[in-house]
Amino acid sequence: MVKKRKIPLRKCVATGEMKPKKDMIRIVRSKEGEVSVDLTGKKSGRGAYLSKDRQVILDAQKKNILANHLEADVTDEIYEELLSLVEGDHK
Repeated sequence: MVKKRKIPLRKCVATGEMKPKKDMIRIVRSKEGEVSVDLTGKKSGRGAYLSKDRQVILDAQKKNILANHLEADVTDEIYEELLSLVEGDHK
């Protein structure tokens, strides 16, 4: 019998749904309060996950979800980077 590998799930801070980690984008706030997009998923700091979905990212921006979750200012550049990642879908 082949052992099924456990797929790490993460919760999208915008939609509240659980999805496989690879279908999410991690945004991280460092100890210095710097917010950045974490493509490796390994940066240290407080992380928040968003679904790789244009509408989810736009909703998160409109409702300021990331800033609230990370307790830090999230600039428009971060959202632009997220949108370009989703639209270009860098996998």
